[in-house]
Amino acid sequence: MASIEELKQYKNIHMIGIGGISMSGIAEILKFWGFHVTGSDSTASEVTEKLIKSGIPVTIGHDLVNLIRADIVVYSAAIKPDDLELVKARELNIPTIDRGTFLGKITKAFHKSICISGTHGKTTTTSMISMCFLEAGKDPSIQVGAYLKPINGNYRVGASEYFIIEACEYTDSYLKLFPNTEIILNIDNDHLDYFGTFDNIVASFQKYVKLLPENGLLVFNFDDKNCRKIAKEAICKTVSYSIENANANFVARNINFDKNGFAHFDVYYNNYFYKTIALSVPGMHNVLNALACIATCHEYGLEKEEIKKALSNFTGSHRRFEYIGSFNQGVSVFDDYGHHPTEILATSQALSKKQCRQSWVVFQPHTYSRTKFLLHDFAKALLDFDHVIVTDIYAAREDNTYNISSMDLVNVLNDVYHKQAIYISDFSEIVKYLKEHTIKGDIVLTLGAGTITNIGSMLCDS
Repeated sequence: MASIEELKQYKNIHMIGIGGISMSGIAEILKFWGFHVTGSDSTASEVTEKLIKSGIPVTIGHDLVNLIRADIVVYSAAIKPDDLELVKARELNIPTIDRGTFLGKITKAFHKSICISGTHGKTTTTSMISMCFLEAGKDPSIQVGAYLKPINGNYRVGASEYFIIEACEYTDSYLKLFPNTEIILNIDNDHLDYFGTFDNIVASFQKYVKLLPENGLLVFNFDDKNCRKIAKEAICKTVSYSIENANANFVARNINFDKNGFAHFDVYYNNYFYKTIALSVPGMHNVLNALACIATCHEYGLEKEEIKKALSNFTGSHRRFEYIGSFNQGVSVFDDYGHHPTEILATSQALSKKQCRQSWVVFQPHTYSRTKFLLHDFAKALLDFDHVIVTDIYAAREDNTYNISSMDLVNVLNDVYHKQAIYISDFSEIVKYLKEHTIKGDIVLTLGAGTITNIGSMLCDS
């Protein structure tokens, strides 16, 4: 059971940017624990509507009324220093705290905080581990970075000492947590707008590993050389997993894929047969995610059959190669959150395992900085799709100070890699183009972390 004594000094908690996926989960957890929670956000969304329905007052725009009644103000990373509410809180000497630091206080309340980190695969692996713990009756608290059907949301509050949480490296926010277990899936070149260099990213993960206590646990990807490097920094028990190296503790062998691209494989633990696993999510990258899950759950004493059943029943998180529907009498539509070249390549390889006539990707680059720094990597990651449509960059938190546009990506694809790609800005025009050019047996994949997800329903509902 969580120990929330440290938090009880804050009766009224106001949250700026409450509509964020992590902030909303924190808000719901706090409400469950009996705190009075209010919040504001710049835009209305399904998340803010859900919060309101659950009894949490949310103002679209600024909310100075609830702010002045607050004992503490929590703000998300998207909130700028000159935000009206943040400035007012500091004028009134109301304590303010960023989301990452406050989430750290919550993890500190649990004896067994299981933190899943890495550049790619966090949401899926967090979901897999959560499913296994639920199957085993461990009654965990959960916070995950996407909607997860079995818990009807992105959070769950349990009565046990277990807190399974997605831990993000951006702005070093995971360094504010209090982990008992860390799972590090991979370390890749991302968030350079914050880290500047890849060496700084590796250095950040080294600091993260040093947060683990002597009685903690580190589960890491043996196939990633930087994960192997930082694992040496750990003062606690370490457990490795791999699909390429027999020296890891957990290894997948005899990997095969069915017509849906779902893998089934044999797991070996310290070179002894452990269990045959069948997944219901596509791609080789999900074999690695499953191994991370299996290794973690084994260390926590879960039964092999519980792990196998949970992984078989797991059909994916929201926006992770998610089936949306069909149109044109047999064109299937999938939606994926991938917004980094490595993620796009993994999704492309997963799609290649599926039976289809031709593939169509509609890609929305995410942030100007990422597009600028990784332009050629994005182009190379898109090469294996049969048809490529690129739409405007989703700005997210940025202004375009990088002199970059989606046409730059299209031009690189066409001129450097001789891959035919087209640029279409308007979503309605994209829908029209796809309806005119696709035929039965094709697969359309919408790809990106922004508003591109809306195209799937536009295609299937019209």
